Amino acid sequence: MFLAKTIASEHKDLIHDVSFDYHGRRMATCSSDHTVKVWDLDEHEQWQCTASWKAHSGSVWRVTWAHPEFGQVLATCSVDRAAIVWEELSSEASMTGRGGAKSSSNTWIKRTSLVDSRTSVTDVRFAPKHLGLQLAICSAEGIVRIYEATDVMNLSTWPVQVEFNCNICLSCLSWNPSRMHPPMIAVGSDSADNSVGGKVLIYECNDAARRWEKVETIFKVTEPVHDVKFAPNLGRSYHLLAIASKDLTILSLKNLKKDGGSNSGGLSKFETRQIGSFDDHESVVWRVSWNITGTILASSGDDGCVRLWKANYLDNWKCFSVLTPDSNATEAEKASMQAGASISTTPTSNAISYVSTGQYFSIAAPPAGTMNLKRTSGWPFMNIKEDQAKIIY
Repeated sequence: MFLAKTIASEHKDLIHDVSFDYHGRRMATCSSDHTVKVWDLDEHEQWQCTASWKAHSGSVWRVTWAHPEFGQVLATCSVDRAAIVWEELSSEASMTGRGGAKSSSNTWIKRTSLVDSRTSVTDVRFAPKHLGLQLAICSAEGIVRIYEATDVMNLSTWPVQVEFNCNICLSCLSWNPSRMHPPMIAVGSDSADNSVGGKVLIYECNDAARRWEKVETIFKVTEPVHDVKFAPNLGRSYHLLAIASKDLTILSLKNLKKDGGSNSGGLSKFETRQIGSFDDHESVVWRVSWNITGTILASSGDDGCVRLWKANYLDNWKCFSVLTPDSNATEAEKASMQAGASISTTPTSNAISYVSTGQYFSIAAPPAGTMNLKRTSGWPFMNIKEDQAKIIY
Protein backbone atom coordinates (compact mmCIF):
# COMPACT_ATOMS: atom_id res chain seq x y z
CA MET A 1 0.00 0.00 0.00
CA PHE A 2 1.22 3.48 -0.87
CA LEU A 3 0.28 6.40 1.31
CA ALA A 4 0.19 9.87 -0.23
CA LYS A 5 0.87 12.89 1.95
CA THR A 6 0.76 16.54 0.97
CA ILE A 7 3.22 18.86 2.69
CA ALA A 8 2.91 22.64 2.68
CA SER A 9 6.58 23.36 2.17
CA GLU A 10 6.20 27.17 2.16
CA HIS A 11 8.67 27.43 -0.71
CA LYS A 12 7.73 30.52 -2.69
CA ASP A 13 8.65 29.07 -6.08
CA LEU A 14 9.15 25.77 -7.88
CA ILE A 15 10.86 22.96 -6.00
CA HIS A 16 13.65 21.57 -8.19
CA ASP A 17 15.01 18.72 -6.10
CA VAL A 18 14.12 16.54 -3.13
CA SER A 19 16.81 14.44 -1.47
CA PHE A 20 16.60 11.93 1.37
CA ASP A 21 19.42 11.05 3.70
CA TYR A 22 20.93 7.58 4.03
CA HIS A 23 18.30 6.38 6.52
CA GLY A 24 15.30 8.00 4.84
CA ARG A 25 14.38 9.91 8.00
CA ARG A 26 15.56 13.32 6.84
CA MET A 27 14.72 15.21 3.69
CA ALA A 28 16.13 18.31 1.99
CA THR A 29 14.38 20.42 -0.63
CA CYS A 30 15.62 23.25 -2.83
CA SER A 31 13.77 25.78 -4.91
CA SER A 32 13.88 28.70 -7.30
CA ASP A 33 13.21 30.92 -4.29
CA HIS A 34 16.96 30.53 -3.48
CA THR A 35 16.26 28.57 -0.30
CA VAL A 36 16.98 25.11 1.08
CA LYS A 37 14.78 23.45 3.68
CA VAL A 38 15.55 20.43 5.85
CA TRP A 39 12.76 18.18 7.11
CA ASP A 40 12.74 15.53 9.82
CA LEU A 41 10.29 12.67 10.31
CA ASP A 42 8.87 12.89 13.82
CA GLU A 43 7.56 10.15 16.11
CA HIS A 44 4.11 10.49 14.50
CA GLU A 45 5.54 9.88 11.01
CA GLN A 46 4.92 13.51 10.06
CA TRP A 47 7.45 15.67 8.24
CA GLN A 48 8.50 18.75 10.20
CA CYS A 49 10.62 21.55 8.76
CA THR A 50 13.57 21.93 11.12
CA ALA A 51 15.72 24.36 9.13
CA SER A 52 15.28 26.84 6.30
CA TRP A 53 17.78 29.31 4.89
CA LYS A 54 18.75 31.27 1.80
CA ALA A 55 21.48 29.16 0.23
CA HIS A 56 22.26 30.89 -3.07
CA SER A 57 21.64 34.09 -4.99
CA GLY A 58 19.84 32.20 -7.77
CA SER A 59 17.69 29.15 -8.36
CA VAL A 60 19.00 26.12 -6.48
CA TRP A 61 19.06 23.16 -8.87
CA ARG A 62 20.19 20.25 -6.71
CA VAL A 63 20.69 19.23 -3.11
CA THR A 64 22.37 16.04 -1.90
CA TRP A 65 23.40 14.39 1.39
CA ALA A 66 26.81 13.02 2.27
CA HIS A 67 27.10 9.61 3.91
CA PRO A 68 26.30 9.92 7.66
CA GLU A 69 29.78 8.59 8.46
CA PHE A 70 30.97 12.13 7.64
CA GLY A 71 28.30 13.85 9.74
CA GLN A 72 25.22 15.78 8.68
CA VAL A 73 26.54 17.38 5.50
CA LEU A 74 24.69 18.78 2.49
CA ALA A 75 25.87 20.07 -0.86
CA THR A 76 23.88 22.37 -3.14
CA CYS A 77 24.42 23.89 -6.58
CA SER A 78 22.85 26.80 -8.34
CA VAL A 79 22.55 28.96 -11.41
CA ASP A 80 24.75 31.46 -9.53
CA ARG A 81 27.75 29.30 -10.62
CA ALA A 82 28.52 28.05 -7.11
CA ALA A 83 28.40 24.73 -5.30
CA ILE A 84 28.24 25.04 -1.52
CA VAL A 85 28.94 22.54 1.26
CA TRP A 86 26.82 22.88 4.41
CA GLU A 87 27.27 21.23 7.80
CA GLU A 88 24.74 20.96 10.61
CA LEU A 89 25.76 21.95 14.11
CA SER A 90 24.07 20.15 16.97
CA SER A 91 21.97 22.21 19.34
CA GLU A 92 24.59 21.77 22.07
CA ALA A 93 27.29 23.21 19.81
CA SER A 94 25.35 26.19 18.47
CA MET A 95 25.25 29.24 20.74
CA THR A 96 22.71 31.88 19.77
CA GLY A 97 20.66 34.59 21.35
CA ARG A 98 21.40 37.01 24.14
CA GLY A 99 23.57 35.84 26.97
CA GLY A 100 24.87 32.93 24.91
CA ALA A 101 21.74 30.84 25.43
CA LYS A 102 21.73 27.49 23.69
CA SER A 103 19.39 27.16 20.73
CA SER A 104 17.31 24.03 20.26
CA SER A 105 16.89 24.62 16.51
CA ASN A 106 19.18 23.10 13.92
CA THR A 107 21.88 25.38 12.57
CA TRP A 108 23.40 24.82 9.15
CA ILE A 109 26.76 26.47 8.53
CA LYS A 110 28.31 27.20 5.15
CA ARG A 111 31.66 25.43 5.23
CA THR A 112 32.90 26.29 1.75
CA SER A 113 31.77 27.77 -1.54
CA LEU A 114 33.20 26.23 -4.71
CA VAL A 115 33.20 28.89 -7.40
CA ASP A 116 35.48 27.52 -10.12
CA SER A 117 32.70 27.24 -12.68
CA ARG A 118 32.06 30.05 -15.16
CA THR A 119 28.50 28.93 -15.86
CA SER A 120 25.57 27.41 -14.00
CA VAL A 121 26.45 24.39 -11.86
CA THR A 122 23.85 21.82 -12.88
CA ASP A 123 24.51 18.85 -10.59
CA VAL A 124 26.44 17.95 -7.46
CA ARG A 125 27.02 14.46 -6.02
CA PHE A 126 29.04 13.02 -3.15
CA ALA A 127 31.20 10.02 -4.01
CA PRO A 128 30.45 6.56 -2.58
CA LYS A 129 31.64 6.23 1.00
CA HIS A 130 34.57 3.91 0.18
CA LEU A 131 36.16 6.68 -1.93
CA GLY A 132 36.23 9.10 0.98
CA LEU A 133 34.61 12.50 1.26
CA GLN A 134 34.74 13.56 -2.38
CA LEU A 135 32.32 15.78 -4.26
CA ALA A 136 31.75 15.87 -8.02
CA ILE A 137 30.06 18.78 -9.77
CA CYS A 138 29.22 19.37 -13.41
CA SER A 139 28.36 22.59 -15.18
CA ALA A 140 26.73 23.89 -18.33
CA GLU A 141 30.19 24.64 -19.74
CA GLY A 142 30.84 20.90 -19.93
CA ILE A 143 33.43 20.54 -17.17
CA VAL A 144 33.37 17.98 -14.37
CA ARG A 145 35.33 18.88 -11.24
CA ILE A 146 36.06 16.53 -8.35
CA TYR A 147 36.88 17.99 -4.94
CA GLU A 148 38.06 16.20 -1.82
CA ALA A 149 37.97 17.32 1.79
CA THR A 150 41.54 17.30 3.08
CA ASP A 151 40.29 16.93 6.66
CA VAL A 152 36.88 15.40 7.33
CA MET A 153 36.87 17.13 10.71
CA ASN A 154 37.31 20.53 9.05
CA LEU A 155 35.17 20.92 5.94
CA SER A 156 36.41 24.39 5.02
CA THR A 157 39.10 23.16 2.61
CA TRP A 158 38.11 21.34 -0.60
CA PRO A 159 40.92 21.44 -3.17
CA VAL A 160 40.20 20.37 -6.74
CA GLN A 161 41.59 16.88 -7.26
CA VAL A 162 40.86 16.67 -10.96
CA GLU A 163 38.81 18.32 -13.67
CA PHE A 164 38.03 17.20 -17.20
CA ASN A 165 36.18 18.72 -20.12
CA CYS A 166 33.42 16.66 -21.73
CA ASN A 167 33.08 19.15 -24.62
CA ILE A 168 29.30 19.19 -24.26
CA CYS A 169 27.01 21.07 -21.88
CA LEU A 170 26.17 18.88 -18.88
CA SER A 171 22.94 18.53 -16.93
CA CYS A 172 23.51 15.59 -14.57
CA LEU A 173 26.03 13.08 -13.24
CA SER A 174 26.11 9.85 -11.26
CA TRP A 175 28.85 7.95 -9.43
CA ASN A 176 29.08 4.19 -9.87
CA PRO A 177 28.66 2.84 -6.30
CA SER A 178 30.48 -0.43 -7.05
CA ARG A 179 33.50 -1.20 -4.84
CA MET A 180 34.77 -3.83 -7.28
CA HIS A 181 35.45 -1.39 -10.08
CA PRO A 182 37.70 1.67 -10.42
CA PRO A 183 35.90 4.97 -9.73
CA MET A 184 33.47 5.67 -12.56
CA ILE A 185 31.13 8.56 -13.37
CA ALA A 186 28.31 8.85 -15.91
CA VAL A 187 27.38 12.32 -17.17
CA GLY A 188 24.38 13.40 -19.23
CA SER A 189 23.73 16.38 -21.46
CA ASP A 190 20.50 18.25 -22.09
CA SER A 191 21.85 19.83 -25.27
CA ALA A 192 19.27 20.09 -28.04
CA ASP A 193 22.01 19.84 -30.67
CA ASN A 194 21.82 16.34 -32.14
CA SER A 195 25.08 16.80 -34.04
CA VAL A 196 27.10 16.24 -30.86
CA GLY A 197 26.39 12.50 -30.92
CA GLY A 198 25.68 10.55 -27.75
CA LYS A 199 24.23 12.44 -24.81
CA VAL A 200 25.58 10.10 -22.10
CA LEU A 201 29.31 9.66 -21.46
CA ILE A 202 31.08 7.25 -19.09
CA TYR A 203 34.38 8.27 -17.49
CA GLU A 204 36.75 6.11 -15.47
CA CYS A 205 39.64 6.95 -13.19
CA ASN A 206 42.91 5.70 -14.65
CA ASP A 207 45.24 5.27 -11.67
CA ALA A 208 48.26 4.62 -13.88
CA ALA A 209 47.85 7.92 -15.74
CA ARG A 210 46.37 9.68 -12.67
CA ARG A 211 43.50 11.13 -14.67
CA TRP A 212 39.92 10.46 -15.71
CA GLU A 213 39.36 9.18 -19.24
CA LYS A 214 36.27 8.52 -21.33
CA VAL A 215 35.60 4.81 -21.72
CA GLU A 216 32.14 4.79 -23.30
CA THR A 217 29.74 7.01 -25.23
CA ILE A 218 26.08 5.98 -25.26
CA PHE A 219 24.85 6.71 -28.78
CA LYS A 220 21.49 5.03 -28.15
CA VAL A 221 20.26 8.17 -26.38
CA THR A 222 20.09 11.24 -28.65
CA GLU A 223 17.43 13.33 -26.88
CA PRO A 224 18.29 15.76 -24.06
CA VAL A 225 19.13 13.89 -20.85
CA HIS A 226 17.80 15.15 -17.52
CA ASP A 227 19.03 12.50 -15.09
CA VAL A 228 21.29 9.44 -14.94
CA LYS A 229 21.68 6.91 -12.12
CA PHE A 230 23.90 3.88 -11.62
CA ALA A 231 22.17 1.08 -9.73
CA PRO A 232 23.73 -0.34 -6.56
CA ASN A 233 25.70 -3.39 -7.65
CA LEU A 234 24.94 -6.30 -5.33
CA GLY A 235 26.48 -9.42 -6.82
CA ARG A 236 25.84 -8.56 -10.46
CA SER A 237 28.56 -9.11 -13.05
CA TYR A 238 27.46 -5.97 -14.89
CA HIS A 239 26.40 -2.41 -14.14
CA LEU A 240 22.90 -0.99 -14.62
CA LEU A 241 22.43 2.61 -15.71
CA ALA A 242 19.05 4.36 -15.85
CA ILE A 243 18.66 7.40 -18.11
CA ALA A 244 15.85 9.96 -17.97
CA SER A 245 15.28 11.61 -21.33
CA LYS A 246 12.35 11.74 -23.73
CA ASP A 247 11.86 8.11 -22.69
CA LEU A 248 13.16 5.99 -19.83
CA THR A 249 16.17 3.90 -20.86
CA ILE A 250 17.90 1.14 -18.90
CA LEU A 251 21.35 -0.01 -20.00
CA SER A 252 23.64 -2.79 -18.86
CA LEU A 253 27.40 -2.31 -19.04
CA LYS A 254 29.41 -5.51 -18.81
CA ASN A 255 33.13 -5.22 -18.24
CA LEU A 256 34.98 -7.34 -20.78
CA LYS A 257 38.08 -7.54 -18.57
CA LYS A 258 37.95 -10.45 -16.15
CA ASP A 259 39.83 -8.56 -13.44
CA GLY A 260 37.37 -5.67 -13.55
CA GLY A 261 40.00 -3.32 -14.92
CA SER A 262 41.48 -2.62 -11.49
CA ASN A 263 44.81 -4.41 -11.86
CA SER A 264 45.56 -4.28 -15.56
CA GLY A 265 46.65 -0.66 -15.58
CA GLY A 266 44.50 0.03 -18.64
CA LEU A 267 41.00 1.34 -19.15
CA SER A 268 37.97 -0.89 -18.97
CA LYS A 269 36.11 -2.04 -22.05
CA PHE A 270 32.38 -2.48 -21.84
CA GLU A 271 29.75 -4.38 -23.74
CA THR A 272 26.80 -1.99 -23.68
CA ARG A 273 23.32 -3.41 -24.10
CA GLN A 274 19.96 -1.65 -23.96
CA ILE A 275 17.73 -3.84 -21.82
CA GLY A 276 14.77 -1.51 -21.79
CA SER A 277 13.36 1.66 -23.34
CA PHE A 278 9.93 2.80 -22.21
CA ASP A 279 7.62 5.62 -23.27
CA ASP A 280 4.93 4.88 -20.66
CA HIS A 281 5.15 8.43 -19.33
CA GLU A 282 4.23 9.68 -22.84
CA SER A 283 6.18 12.80 -21.96
CA VAL A 284 9.58 13.95 -20.77
CA VAL A 285 11.11 11.87 -17.97
CA TRP A 286 12.80 14.09 -15.39
CA ARG A 287 14.16 11.92 -12.60
CA VAL A 288 15.17 8.31 -11.97
CA SER A 289 16.14 6.65 -8.70
CA TRP A 290 17.02 3.10 -7.60
CA ASN A 291 16.16 1.34 -4.37
CA ILE A 292 18.98 0.24 -2.08
CA THR A 293 19.39 -3.16 -3.75
CA GLY A 294 19.19 -1.93 -7.34
CA THR A 295 16.17 -4.13 -8.09
CA ILE A 296 13.44 -1.48 -8.32
CA LEU A 297 13.63 1.71 -10.35
CA ALA A 298 11.43 4.77 -9.90
CA SER A 299 10.88 7.34 -12.65
CA SER A 300 8.96 10.60 -12.77
CA GLY A 301 7.74 12.57 -15.75
CA ASP A 302 5.56 15.33 -17.07
CA ASP A 303 2.54 13.02 -17.10
CA GLY A 304 2.23 13.73 -13.38
CA CYS A 305 3.05 10.17 -12.33
CA VAL A 306 5.78 8.25 -10.58
CA ARG A 307 6.26 4.78 -12.06
CA LEU A 308 7.98 1.84 -10.39
CA TRP A 309 9.82 -0.71 -12.53
CA LYS A 310 11.09 -4.21 -11.80
CA ALA A 311 12.61 -7.05 -13.82
CA ASN A 312 10.76 -10.37 -13.94
CA TYR A 313 12.39 -13.81 -13.93
CA LEU A 314 13.21 -13.42 -17.65
CA ASP A 315 15.02 -10.15 -16.90
CA ASN A 316 12.35 -8.17 -18.74
CA TRP A 317 11.65 -4.85 -17.07
CA LYS A 318 8.00 -4.01 -16.47
CA CYS A 319 6.12 -1.18 -14.78
CA PHE A 320 4.40 -2.72 -11.76
CA SER A 321 2.98 0.38 -10.09
CA VAL A 322 1.87 3.87 -11.09
CA LEU A 323 1.68 6.53 -8.38
CA THR A 324 -0.32 9.70 -8.93
CA PRO A 325 -0.07 12.79 -6.70
CA ASP A 326 -3.82 12.83 -6.03
CA SER A 327 -4.37 9.08 -5.60
CA ASN A 328 -5.90 9.48 -2.13
CA ALA A 329 -6.19 13.25 -1.89
CA THR A 330 -9.30 14.86 -0.48
CA GLU A 331 -11.61 16.85 -2.72
CA ALA A 332 -10.22 20.09 -1.27
CA GLU A 333 -6.65 19.01 -2.05
CA LYS A 334 -7.62 18.03 -5.61
CA ALA A 335 -9.27 21.41 -6.13
CA SER A 336 -6.13 23.11 -4.80
CA MET A 337 -3.98 21.13 -7.24
CA GLN A 338 -6.17 22.10 -10.18
CA ALA A 339 -6.09 25.74 -9.10
CA GLY A 340 -2.31 25.70 -9.26
CA ALA A 341 -2.10 24.26 -12.77
CA SER A 342 -1.08 27.60 -14.27
CA ILE A 343 2.00 28.04 -12.10
CA SER A 344 4.38 26.20 -14.41
CA THR A 345 3.90 26.34 -18.15
CA THR A 346 7.33 25.04 -19.17
CA PRO A 347 9.00 21.78 -18.18
CA THR A 348 11.12 22.12 -15.05
CA SER A 349 13.47 19.72 -13.33
CA ASN A 350 11.21 17.47 -11.28
CA ALA A 351 12.49 15.56 -8.27
CA ILE A 352 12.25 12.03 -7.01
CA SER A 353 13.86 9.81 -4.38
CA TYR A 354 12.91 6.25 -3.67
CA VAL A 355 12.36 6.27 0.10
CA SER A 356 9.60 8.79 -0.46
CA THR A 357 8.87 10.44 -3.77
CA GLY A 358 8.57 14.21 -3.88
CA GLN A 359 7.31 15.67 -7.11
CA TYR A 360 6.57 18.90 -8.88
CA PHE A 361 4.80 18.51 -12.19
CA SER A 362 4.56 21.06 -14.99
CA ILE A 363 1.22 19.54 -16.01
CA ALA A 364 -1.59 20.05 -13.48
CA ALA A 365 1.01 21.24 -11.00
CA PRO A 366 0.22 21.85 -7.33
CA PRO A 367 0.46 25.44 -6.06
CA ALA A 368 3.93 26.86 -5.57
CA GLY A 369 5.43 25.65 -2.33
CA THR A 370 3.44 22.40 -2.16
CA MET A 371 5.04 18.96 -2.23
CA ASN A 372 3.35 15.65 -2.85
CA LEU A 373 5.01 12.69 -1.15
CA LYS A 374 4.35 9.01 -1.63
CA ARG A 375 5.94 6.35 0.49
CA THR A 376 5.48 2.65 1.05
CA SER A 377 4.27 1.82 4.52
CA GLY A 378 7.16 0.69 6.66
CA TRP A 379 9.89 1.59 4.15
CA PRO A 380 12.83 1.10 4.20
CA PHE A 381 11.81 -2.22 5.79
CA MET A 382 9.81 -3.10 2.71
CA ASN A 383 7.74 -6.27 2.45
CA ILE A 384 9.33 -7.74 -0.67
CA LYS A 385 6.74 -10.51 -1.02
CA GLU A 386 3.90 -8.01 -0.99
CA ASP A 387 5.57 -5.88 -3.63
CA GLN A 388 6.41 -8.84 -5.84
CA ALA A 389 2.78 -9.88 -5.71
CA LYS A 390 1.84 -6.59 -7.33
CA ILE A 391 4.05 -7.07 -10.42
CA ILE A 392 2.07 -6.83 -13.66
CA TYR A 393 3.49 -9.05 -16.38
